[in-house]
Amino acid sequence: MEKVKILIAEDNRISYEYLREILKNEGTDILLAKNGTEAVKICEENTDLDLVFMDIKMPEMDGGEATRKIKSMRPELPIIAQTAYALNDEREAILKKGFDAYLAKPIQRKEIQAILDKFLH
Repeated sequence: MEKVKILIAEDNRISYEYLREILKNEGTDILLAKNGTEAVKICEENTDLDLVFMDIKMPEMDGGEATRKIKSMRPELPIIAQTAYALNDEREAILKKGFDAYLAKPIQRKEIQAILDKFLH
């Protein structure tokens, strides 16, 4: 299998490092965006991206707006919401914004593996 390219859009360094640590063992090439504006730019410049983990609450442009812009360019690109705001009614609202799946923080290793299996294999 060729190397998978994943964007992590996350303004919290600890959350980014945690995800990166799990994903690096999966043979992935990982890019970082610290806000929604950077995430959109990286998706424009890297047409070979395979998956995006998108934090909902970020500075400059939030994850929902960034996802809308990315999906307008690359509707097939899986974008996974990640948020600490895990109320049941919010889950449905988040998925309606165009996200393909949803992960509540703290994210478990097995949940990440399930996402990779679903969207990349």
